[in-house]
Amino acid sequence: MQNNQAIPFNKENFKQIFSKEFALVIIISLPSAIIAEYFNIPLAWFLGPMIATSIATLAGLNIKMPKLVLSSILILLGLYIGNYIDKSLFSQIHQWAWTSCIMLVYIILSVFIVSKYLQKFSKYEEKTSIFSAAPGALGPLMILAEDEKKTDLSQVATSHLIRLIIIITVFPFIVDSFYETQSIEVDYKNFEDQNLINLIFLIISSLIIILVFDKLRIPAALLSGTLFASGILQISELASYRLPPNIIDYCLLILGSSVGCRFANKTFNEIAQNTLHSFIATFLLVILGLLAALVASLVIDKNFFTLLLSYCPGGIYEVAVIAIFFNLDPEFVSFHHIIRLLMILFIVPIILRFTQKNLI
Repeated sequence: MQNNQAIPFNKENFKQIFSKEFALVIIISLPSAIIAEYFNIPLAWFLGPMIATSIATLAGLNIKMPKLVLSSILILLGLYIGNYIDKSLFSQIHQWAWTSCIMLVYIILSVFIVSKYLQKFSKYEEKTSIFSAAPGALGPLMILAEDEKKTDLSQVATSHLIRLIIIITVFPFIVDSFYETQSIEVDYKNFEDQNLINLIFLIISSLIIILVFDKLRIPAALLSGTLFASGILQISELASYRLPPNIIDYCLLILGSSVGCRFANKTFNEIAQNTLHSFIATFLLVILGLLAALVASLVIDKNFFTLLLSYCPGGIYEVAVIAIFFNLDPEFVSFHHIIRLLMILFIVPIILRFTQKNLI
């Protein structure tokens, strides 16, 4: 049970930090990030390690990402996104209700259309197809799928992982090609003048809220808990601390590597068998996400790529770093992906009940 906690404080996880398996992750990831950056690949410190560790894992190399390391990085990521939260943000929140309604329709259509495709052409069992069709939320979905009979967990996991690889690899190139990002000028003197006590206060508060959210089983507790804590403290002006942008490179490296490590116990053959249908399923989800973003653009004044990323069927943390890297309203994107997780956890069980009663 300990390993399922958001912040696993136990002896086993501390030992993993100093393990050979994690050392190999760093040895593989660091050069691949530097090489990717040399060739000017967008999101180099994420894509380089992700691709390198994915290949290494599928080739049978025993590598592992300690959950304690990943949890720490995700907290830093949440604190960085928390930098964007201020009082002016509340003037937009009433519009987010409409974009959230659009999200609900997008999820229902996605599950229905993509699951039907997977049943007909991939020969997936009905329950497996529904879990595989949901646009994201792999971790929570796997927990739900374990309690359902006639569900192939391996197919569900493989479908989502392939989709994540496709989305995270392709989307940065699209944004880099069609959207002119503004370079962030860093004034390191401002960072040096900050009060370190505020950072400690933010971290302690975030840890407390994360543990509470984790107990309440709120999805993405690490990100949502940190955003909640840092948002409240910064808006109330009790504590504020801006993390330097270059810390994101380290977050990207660990996060990218963790994606590759998820292919443990998978084979090239297993991935190859699922690639074609996963690619088509991803294409369908992206088209539906594109339509959702177009509709959302009619009700809210936001950069279209921000809206597209908000409806992107990728992992919440992976999508968040793309939003940060390209400066695409990370707080807006993160909020919608947290809402998406909650909606998926609510909608999928209802759809399963309907299918069991042969109502759809």
